[in-house]
Amino acid sequence: MKKIIIASTSTLAGEKYLEYLLPELKNHFKGCTTVLFIPYARPSGISHDDYTKIAALAFAKININIKGIHEFDNPSEAILNAEGIFVGGGNTFLLVSQLYAYKIMNLLSATIKNGTPYLGTSAGSNICGLTMQTTNDMPIIYPPSFQTLGLVPFNINPHYLDADSSSKHMGESRETRIKEFHQFNNIPVIGLREGSWLEIKGNQITLKGSLSARLFKKGNDPIELENETDLSDLK
Repeated sequence: MKKIIIASTSTLAGEKYLEYLLPELKNHFKGCTTVLFIPYARPSGISHDDYTKIAALAFAKININIKGIHEFDNPSEAILNAEGIFVGGGNTFLLVSQLYAYKIMNLLSATIKNGTPYLGTSAGSNICGLTMQTTNDMPIIYPPSFQTLGLVPFNINPHYLDADSSSKHMGESRETRIKEFHQFNNIPVIGLREGSWLEIKGNQITLKGSLSARLFKKGNDPIELENETDLSDLK
């Protein structure tokens, strides 16, 4: 049975890394002594080792050890033997390119679908959708494919921001970019605001957190989704 948390962000303003999610993670990873961390997205260019240390400090608060996938000689074996898996945020293009380079994209998907508990934040959330095409990140590296884990039958836009009418920013809003995506794709998109997440248990997909999310479908006006909305039938 799938057991997945897809979170918009790892860190809320004024809080420490994963602090707002720790009560959920304690239950989510119950029974796990060690969680496999995949640091490939490397936010701000941080090293794999330094990124893993940040994750380890957070998980130590719920008495779970963290081990980085880069510490293993064989990343495929690391995934197959993992008690739980966490993919952190950073650059989605880099993350996806590395998962393909190590030939573990399909294996990671199959392992999670087979029941290994999974947490994704930011870029680690982006890859839970059908494709990574609704990421907010710069294309700093060219992945061989935009296809990702397909853990849910839609795409994710983490860090979703509403347009600010008082701002002097003249660039595209998140909504505008998602509309551009829908000129060429029919895939629904969930805009996850900071502090919200999707909880997946088996085939049940539920919106969690204190904020609403936004659902975009091609040819339709966006819909606000309230906390505890059931998204199991979305496709």
